[in-house]
Amino acid sequence: MEKELLLECQRNNRNAQRKVYEKMAGKLYLVCKRYLKNDEDIEEVLADTFYKIFTKLNQLQNHEIFEAWARKIAVNECLQKLRSMKALEISLEDEFVESTGSPTDSISFEKDILKLLNFLPEGCRAIFNLFAIEGYPHKEIATMLSISEGTSKSQLNFARKKLQELLVNHNI
Repeated sequence: MEKELLLECQRNNRNAQRKVYEKMAGKLYLVCKRYLKNDEDIEEVLADTFYKIFTKLNQLQNHEIFEAWARKIAVNECLQKLRSMKALEISLEDEFVESTGSPTDSISFEKDILKLLNFLPEGCRAIFNLFAIEGYPHKEIATMLSISEGTSKSQLNFARKKLQELLVNHNI
C-alpha cells in the first residue's frame, strides 16, 4: 500500500479512505469468509474491520506491513464475532455443517477451499484457518480462543482428517 495514501487516510481524507477500502475490501472479504458463513455477519465484520483500520492507522509505525496488519484486524474481528455468537464450542461431536452447493464445484482454488471449509464445524474451521492459513502457532491459538494447546492440536488434526475425506470422496 502506498505510504502517501495511508498518510492521507490518517488525515481523515475520505477519498483516500475510499481508495484503501476499494483495494482491500476483496482481500479482507475472503479472509472473513474463511471464518464466517453468513454474508450479513461478514459485512458487519468488514465494517468493524475498516472502522478499526481507519481509527487506529496512526498507531501503525511501518506502512510496509499495512496489509498484514489489516488482515490481523480482520481475523481478530471474525474471532470476536464467533465468540459473540457463542459458536465456538469446540467438540469432536459437532455435526458437519451443510453447505449450499457441492464441494466439487470449481470456480477457483480459493473458492474450492472455502467450500470445503464450510463442511467443518465452526471450532475446527477457526483453528484450521488460524494454523494452516494464517500461520499462528498452537500456543497463540489456544490463548486467542481460550482453549488448551492440546485442544487446538486435536481440532486441527480432526479438521485435516475431515478435509482429507472430503477430497478423497469428492475427487478434488
